[in-house]
Amino acid sequence: MVAEKASAGGPDKTKGKEGRMAPTVLIVDDALFMRMMIRDILSKDGFEVIGEAENGVEAVERYKEMRPDLVTMDIVMPEMDGIEAVRQIMKIDPNAKILMCSAMGQQPLVVEALEAGAKDFIIKPFQPSKVIEAVEKALKG
Repeated sequence: MVAEKASAGGPDKTKGKEGRMAPTVLIVDDALFMRMMIRDILSKDGFEVIGEAENGVEAVERYKEMRPDLVTMDIVMPEMDGIEAVRQIMKIDPNAKILMCSAMGQQPLVVEALEAGAKDFIIKPFQPSKVIEAVEKALKG
């Protein structure tokens, strides 16, 4: 089970690499393997994964509860896809930082997600250096 920390003021921040406050991340993907892969990449680089969701409906609920610094969002998922989840989250928080995760060949969907408010995207299969680069860029912008 995912360990989730939250206080009345939102998620507790813990110190990450180099003593800085670790940015918090919500990982959204219907495939457990992909969530584990992203969690591993981010955790090794000092990010704090505070929650996971396996569809867009869960993503919106978890975002409301946790208010993470960043969300990684799969595009194609059951119940509610990533694009609609981006739209819903942006209504809740226009400053949300969402990074889309897409497979090759999903270019039109990526464009739609960016238009809906996502900051950037990463392509599956993930290269750890590209994931970290995109996450850091999204957090700054």
